[in-house]
Amino acid sequence: MTNPTADRQLTAEGVAAELKQFLRERTKTNWESDTDLFASGSISSMFAMELVVHVEQTFGTAIAGPDLKIDNFRTVNAMTALVLRLAQTDDAA
Repeated sequence: MTNPTADRQLTAEGVAAELKQFLRERTKTNWESDTDLFASGSISSMFAMELVVHVEQTFGTAIAGPDLKIDNFRTVNAMTALVLRLAQTDDAA
């Protein structure tokens, strides 16, 4: 699998902006970075799986094991932190 982010530096702002755009396109709602997407009632468990796939494909990372917990996808901030942590882990490997 090629890493679509290999040629660009990931920043928290860039990751959050991309995630917000994806959420806005899919839900027709503008989300704040700290809004609990699941508590809002607007996001289903099926959509959670779409989020996982989107994050993996967009940021070229694999999310598995303990990283597949709902808390990592609850807010844009949580997803951003996950992406940056996984990217740092990938770079160290």
